[in-house]
Amino acid sequence: MSLFNLFTSSSKKQQATKSEAPAHWIKCTSCQSLMYYKEIENQNYVCPKCGFHLRIGVKERIALLTDENSFVEFDANLTPIDPLNFVDKISYAKRVEDAFAKTGRKSSVISGECKINEQSAQLVVFDFSFMGGSLGSVEGEKIVRAVNRAIEKREGLIIVSASGGARMQESTFSLMQMSKTSAALAKLSEHKLPYISLLTDPTMGGVSASFAMLGDIIMAEPGALVGFAGQRVIKQTIGSDLPEGFQRAEFLLEKGSIDMVVNRNDLKQTLSDLLKMLVNK
Repeated sequence: MSLFNLFTSSSKKQQATKSEAPAHWIKCTSCQSLMYYKEIENQNYVCPKCGFHLRIGVKERIALLTDENSFVEFDANLTPIDPLNFVDKISYAKRVEDAFAKTGRKSSVISGECKINEQSAQLVVFDFSFMGGSLGSVEGEKIVRAVNRAIEKREGLIIVSASGGARMQESTFSLMQMSKTSAALAKLSEHKLPYISLLTDPTMGGVSASFAMLGDIIMAEPGALVGFAGQRVIKQTIGSDLPEGFQRAEFLLEKGSIDMVVNRNDLKQTLSDLLKMLVNK
């Protein structure tokens, strides 16, 4: 891969991990600045020139948000089943197998408990590299179990979304997770415990149509793509032009759909402040 094509895509967003950086230099796909890899790594993959937020992996995300060695994972062995024996170009079972080989994980969600600046919380993080962070039966179950742990331990819940939406290979089993997780979050609310939803790039489809937009506090990273359907589909459906950047975090904040847009470098402090304020043990 050439230096100038590194981290380039049609959406101008790419996941940035050390293993994917064969060169010592990175070109920002927003402002086109050329930077030393360590420089942007030390900035949590936020361009120091223009503030553009590159995508990061789930390990980097957990390290960014939690106190060192405080994250304890639960339910890592839950494995998707293939209730429909679904096959498109390849079988669903093979896709799950390939995703496991790629990520070392059995689902697109990592869930566990952690401390954030000494504030205890339940944390759920979506891994976009596992089948596009899609929502299936295992992912829904992990979220519900995280809710139950939050209630049992009187802790807040944080879900970091990065997803293309519901997993088509599970059909209705996947769509049911939208209502299942929403019902669990209603139970969390009944116990007067906070749910903080963090939207990262991208948060789309059934995830944005359910739990991602049900937070007591909904925050997003700068420039995050958030919506249900893609811009082209919406334009074809309604037959008219759409506002510039209408699915970006800043537009949603302006229109009141989310509560705040927070720079990645400020997320940990912001989350710990909210937990300290909202959790009454």
